[in-house]
Amino acid sequence: MKAPEMPFVLTIGHSNRTWKDFLELLRVQHVKRVIDIRSIPRSRHNPQFNRVTLSKKLRAARIGYVHLRKLGGLRHARRDSPNMGWRNASFRGFADYMQTSDFEVGLHRLMKLAGHKRSAIMRAEAVPWRCHRSLIADALTMRGIQVDNIMSMKRSQVHSLIPFARVQGHRITYPIRNRGGGRFPPGRFPESLRKNRKTKV
Repeated sequence: MKAPEMPFVLTIGHSNRTWKDFLELLRVQHVKRVIDIRSIPRSRHNPQFNRVTLSKKLRAARIGYVHLRKLGGLRHARRDSPNMGWRNASFRGFADYMQTSDFEVGLHRLMKLAGHKRSAIMRAEAVPWRCHRSLIADALTMRGIQVDNIMSMKRSQVHSLIPFARVQGHRITYPIRNRGGGRFPPGRFPESLRKNRKTKV
């Protein structure tokens, strides 16, 4: 009997793209379902990506839409956080949330959805290292699931584990003692993103 294939997950940021450009990106990558991981699924400046509008347009284009709130950002960091490698409080808060059963439920639903249809998780930010989808990609990668970040019409980038991550079984943390243990590739996770500054997740 043939072993079931592991799901493959894409990521995309809608940014300020037009609907036409966004749809073309999805079609080039053969995306069959968009999984929206925004905590608040709307955009004041780009209303074409508001949940109701987006879901209708996607379904008219024969692309599924799911809002997966359990993988949304805007999580608060714990005082006893094991993720002090993130100086940025927003990223540290999501890394803390990754230790919870709610996150596990959301991640398993994502894997199940991706196993049925070629899926892309979506956030607003154009580049993955400026939002929490990079941490979700870590959680998938350590489970043996390939994650590709859609960067442009002609380019995608395979996600690699954040260098200061610490993996123990299916648990991943970002301890401060690991922070100096590796350097990111050029353009990945600049020091400013680790610091405690306002960055969207």
